[in-house]
Amino acid sequence: MINSTQVSYFTLTAYFDTGALKYLYFIIIMSLYIFIVCANVLLIVVICLNRSLHEPMYLFLCSLFVNELYGSTGLFPFLLVQILSDIHTVSVPFCFLQIFCVHSYGAVEYLNLAIMSYDRYLAICYPLQYNTRMTFKKIAMLIALTWLYPCFAMVVLLSLTSPLQLCGNIIYKVYCDTHSVVKLACPSTNAINIYGLIATFSTIFGALLLILYTYMKILLVCSSGCKQTRQKAVSTCTPHLASLLNFSFGASFEILQSRFNMSSVPNMLRIFLSLYFLTCPPLFNPVLYGLKMSKIRPTSKCLKLQFF
Repeated sequence: MINSTQVSYFTLTAYFDTGALKYLYFIIIMSLYIFIVCANVLLIVVICLNRSLHEPMYLFLCSLFVNELYGSTGLFPFLLVQILSDIHTVSVPFCFLQIFCVHSYGAVEYLNLAIMSYDRYLAICYPLQYNTRMTFKKIAMLIALTWLYPCFAMVVLLSLTSPLQLCGNIIYKVYCDTHSVVKLACPSTNAINIYGLIATFSTIFGALLLILYTYMKILLVCSSGCKQTRQKAVSTCTPHLASLLNFSFGASFEILQSRFNMSSVPNMLRIFLSLYFLTCPPLFNPVLYGLKMSKIRPTSKCLKLQFF
């Protein structure tokens, strides 16, 4: 039996031999990562430099873009190294670091989308009281909660997972995740599984319940409001809903894949869908918000002219 003192690395077995095509995959992944970094950094700089964008909605967007950089950086550099490597192994400390980054990224994303929906709810349903309800102190508190709660939850989870005795070191994925490591444990891990489920579903369903409640209220206001109110609400909420659906699709598949046997799904499709929630939101969110937000679009164009 292999225990935790003997396991110094994990082997990732979802990679397959691509031959000379690995250089093509490397270039594609590198291009995607460069685009993600440039697009998200550009919008963060635009929001920070332009005082007219120092409003709650854009500050929450800034937090969202920082999280996109955080999550993609937790995956892409590691993925690039693994694509070029012939031996797909990862040290135990780095594996746990990646677990922390990937899972906290997902939780921060959901919570950030939840507070953005709450902000839109106040702006549309209580426009006259918006400035008194959404103060700078409240904004700072919501953003801090969005980041601190997932980090605390992950510290607790990793403190429960890291001492486990392991009976193997094979992970059937292209990156590390908690459930894959916990499945390698020799003793019973019921307590960790229960904690993981509670933490996951409280974060996801708590965020989704808040989003559902706020959008129900927004729909009620729109149904009784004028045409201009409806158009403004649709224009403001469309990017948020698209972002929510895009991320939820990838996150749902990743949760299902971790908890259930998905061997009937083709390997290539399984790999792509497992990476979806880490790649597509950071790619599409800057485009969605950069094109839809009327204040951001002209400012970003102006900034591009200054740089280029």
